[in-house]
Amino acid sequence: MSIITMQFVGPMIKNVMKALNVREGAGHTAPEFLPEECFDMVKSSLIPIYMGFLLLATSTTLIASQTIVKTLPGYPGPLPFKLETGYIGVGEDEVVQLFYYFVESEGNPDEDPLIIWLAGGPGCGTLRAFFYEIGPMQIQYGNYMDNVPALKLDPNSWTKVANVIYLDAPTLTGYSYTKTPEAIRSSDTSSAIQTAEFLRKFVKNHPRFLKNPMYVTGISYSGIVIPIITEELYKGNEEGLEPIVNIQGYIGGNPLTDKTGDINSRLEYSYHVALISQELYEATKNDCDGDYAEADSNNLLCKFRIDEVNKRVGDINIQQTLDPDCDPATNLVRSGNPMISGNRKSLRANPIKLLPTLSLHKDTFCRGDYYNYATLWANDENVMKALNVRKGTVKEWLLCNLDMKYNYGKPSMPLYEFNVKSSVVYHEKLSKRNC
Repeated sequence: MSIITMQFVGPMIKNVMKALNVREGAGHTAPEFLPEECFDMVKSSLIPIYMGFLLLATSTTLIASQTIVKTLPGYPGPLPFKLETGYIGVGEDEVVQLFYYFVESEGNPDEDPLIIWLAGGPGCGTLRAFFYEIGPMQIQYGNYMDNVPALKLDPNSWTKVANVIYLDAPTLTGYSYTKTPEAIRSSDTSSAIQTAEFLRKFVKNHPRFLKNPMYVTGISYSGIVIPIITEELYKGNEEGLEPIVNIQGYIGGNPLTDKTGDINSRLEYSYHVALISQELYEATKNDCDGDYAEADSNNLLCKFRIDEVNKRVGDINIQQTLDPDCDPATNLVRSGNPMISGNRKSLRANPIKLLPTLSLHKDTFCRGDYYNYATLWANDENVMKALNVRKGTVKEWLLCNLDMKYNYGKPSMPLYEFNVKSSVVYHEKLSKRNC
């Protein structure tokens, strides 16, 4: 297809864009028309105004920040769904460039909901959701094609009934990056504000979806920012920010909500599912006064009780109680929302023969090993080219950026400040909106 690179100034560009019904925003433009229609409009609308335009040939790229991906390494043939990738700049001077994957609904894209999915961590790439949670594709473990893990379709994808944006947020997550070193650090509040800005710009660039009901969704640590983002969108509508978005609600999967209350509830839950005895639970509750997350370090009896609880659950997988526990011993109190990170060491040592059974536990299934396939796929040069990842912006795609990952008890990590302790107040605000 053809790209039209237009160099205009002042009102002239406005007139051209209006004539072409061009979408505008985030420092780029993209015609709504098919290539042939676009070329016809160029001839009829631009020639009388300005003769100096340049036609550049390409097969998939609409504009520098937006790409229609028709094939992917690892999958045989054209993709049977519409996949778009791109960047949208947010923050001051748009120095933060957030990367996204957008899959149009395979049902009725003009009426189906528009949802955005955020991974946990913070700092985990949303490709995890694309392959392992709600996305249109899955990895065929142990099989390879085009020198990368082979892919197959997921018949249970959310994209069967919804338009889904998979966003790499905050910055330095997945393929997202910043233009200046001053913008590398993020926080709960800044990440939420930037994601809300992203969504408003996204629908501005994709006016087809302006009327679709919008939902903010995600998992794990994103439970802190999801209600903040949702509230920001409602407030922006009330303040007259353009465009008005059709925000309808939010969804949290295993969401972190209150960094003290959530931790405290783990002990009660352990008791109710018979992981610890009633005697131990009652003794721990009494000696710690029901507060385990912020227990007094001088209360030695409380610390002893918590240690006894952790001994009982140390070999239990905190995410999947029926799975083997392949990670270090479980600590119900000193860990944040759990996530499986995978074994990067085994990936680098044996990338091509990587199999799910490779783990520290012989003949043991470890769910985390599966995530190594995504890392191998995402770091392939041809994959990055197919996704139109900007060269030189990301040295290595990481499943999770450990310089951001929530570590309970720490107020911050090198690249992230945990400045919202609880999102309950935002849930209360949204409840009053009947959200």
